[in-house]
Amino acid sequence: MEARIDKWLWSARIFKTRTIAADACKNGRVAVNGVNVKPSRMVKVGDTISVRKPPVTYSFRILKTIEQRVGAKLLPEIYENVTPPDQYELLEMTRISGFVDRARGTGRPTKKDRRAMDAFTELSFDSFDFDE
Repeated sequence: MEARIDKWLWSARIFKTRTIAADACKNGRVAVNGVNVKPSRMVKVGDTISVRKPPVTYSFRILKTIEQRVGAKLLPEIYENVTPPDQYELLEMTRISGFVDRARGTGRPTKKDRRAMDAFTELSFDSFDFDE
């Protein structure tokens, strides 16, 4: 059995809506077996899907093709996550350093952001001895 890649990405809960899944395919963020695909591409069991959600590229091996959305508990039967561990390390590093490089136009830092920045500056600069 085969299924459309946009339907499969939505039904496997990789994207929240099918429209977002189709847009990701159109913009070259989804590859099947290393080849960028259109939303109408049919996928089958055994295909490896790569999904770029910056800064990480997730990889999944299809175990079952579905077209109807399933509960989160059934996902281990649908796909196997084969994302390399270094991608998760990259995600963690981005999460940790994310509050330092705030995007322009995002407004003032929230109270939580301010505390995180203060903790970061205390941790990184207090450990150096500047008064030598």
